[in-house]
Amino acid sequence: MCGGRHTSADMGVDMVQDQARGGRAQHAVRRLLVAGVAAAVVVTGAVLTAGSSQAELDLGGVPRATCATGDLKETSIQGRVPKADYESGRALKGYRCNTVQVGHHGKRSALGSGGFKVQRYTDVTGRTCAYYDSALMVGLNVPGVLTGGAGLGVVVLDMTDPAKPVRTANLITPAMLQPHESLLVNQKRGLLAAVMGTLATAPGILDVYDVSKDCRHPRLMSTTLSGVMGHESGFAPDGRTFWTAGAAGFTLTAVDLTEPRRPRILKTKVGVVYHGLRLSDDGRTMYVANIGSPSGKDAALIDGAGLDVLDVSDVQDRRPSPQIRTLSRLTWQESSIPQVAEPFTRGSRKYVFEVDEFSDLFGDITKFNSPNSPVGAARIIDVTNPRAPKVVSNVRLEVHDPAIRASLKGDPGATTIVRSYTGHYCSLPTRTNPRIAACSMIGSGLRLFDISDVARPREVGYFNVPGPDGASAMSQPAWDLKRKQVWYTDTDEGLFVVGLRGPAAALIP
Repeated sequence: MCGGRHTSADMGVDMVQDQARGGRAQHAVRRLLVAGVAAAVVVTGAVLTAGSSQAELDLGGVPRATCATGDLKETSIQGRVPKADYESGRALKGYRCNTVQVGHHGKRSALGSGGFKVQRYTDVTGRTCAYYDSALMVGLNVPGVLTGGAGLGVVVLDMTDPAKPVRTANLITPAMLQPHESLLVNQKRGLLAAVMGTLATAPGILDVYDVSKDCRHPRLMSTTLSGVMGHESGFAPDGRTFWTAGAAGFTLTAVDLTEPRRPRILKTKVGVVYHGLRLSDDGRTMYVANIGSPSGKDAALIDGAGLDVLDVSDVQDRRPSPQIRTLSRLTWQESSIPQVAEPFTRGSRKYVFEVDEFSDLFGDITKFNSPNSPVGAARIIDVTNPRAPKVVSNVRLEVHDPAIRASLKGDPGATTIVRSYTGHYCSLPTRTNPRIAACSMIGSGLRLFDISDVARPREVGYFNVPGPDGASAMSQPAWDLKRKQVWYTDTDEGLFVVGLRGPAAALIP
């Protein structure tokens, strides 16, 4: 333990945690918890299931980070902000390990100061900008606007000096007012795009901006209904195709952005419940976070949640009447709501770093984020063979351990929905042989993981700044490799520029 005040409840959690760490008997219990996991492989419409060695994977936390002298270390188990820390005022000092705060933008607001995405782009002049959505839902940040906050819509920041971000614009066209989780920038073409969405879905108003010439002042290229439905999204690396996932609208839509002023719908697939969409470097294979559907066996659980691998080469090649083909479907035992799967390579092998959000949402809302609700957290999946993906490791904190969760009492992260001890977004600094990943894990803040060994990830740092009601780190982080920084937002606190130190910085390419 790292010291600090402990209540008897905290000591009980620590004892459970220590027991969960040790002994073959405990590992056997965990293996039983995940036994029977199967991969569903879809071949020409038929679903085949096969046993999986994933039954051997541990559901406990990865090894803890070794923090530097002077770091503000966590006072309880990995990822936890105990009730005692809120009562004593310790939580307001924050927690950091191998990290330091470099800069900040925004103003504390319980109703919104940051959202779901942070994007970074360097224009043709060499100037670098950040873009972030200012609230989880439009209107929640109005009080902050009235008191000098970040403003409405998507915030544009000049990041010439990351210690002093300068706001240069607010994008308030329809989609930028309510992008939900769809905000993305394409690095090759310098296009910033989003589709209007809500917690469920919304009419798909797609906004496209050009940021290539002056990232500080994006130029609106088009506002159209070509998105069909809104919620999440994906961008082909070549920037010619923007994909929208309708989620509750049950749609997947490909939009041609070859001419950004005239977006054109190429294909709409219906009857799917997709979340984040990421594509291979050639744009021909899509890795889809499949939300699944409510289970008939237990209303609090969902069926089919996992990873779909799709062949979208017809769309990428602009073939007439393009078809989208499912190559495989992978599920795992401890799943909640799959959010996104980021592709990367390690030598000749291909992987995705997948993260689930929240805990299992569907069904009885009284069970949401309960100790019995699955917490998907994150995992590394080998997709070298797109028809037979396989989970090779879990990326979890001790607060995600099903053997420990029932012992967490009184913390906002253990009892609330928005500030839960669960995952939300992860990102990688590069697709080629990355050695580090960053995850916004809501009540546990920003977490940094060493993935040099994809089979044995470990934590290498963290940065958590809870407010009086807990932390709410939900955004996809962005990376500044030259400065060894990660940029992310907390929904209450705004954007943070976090500098990496020691072993965390050493993993930046």
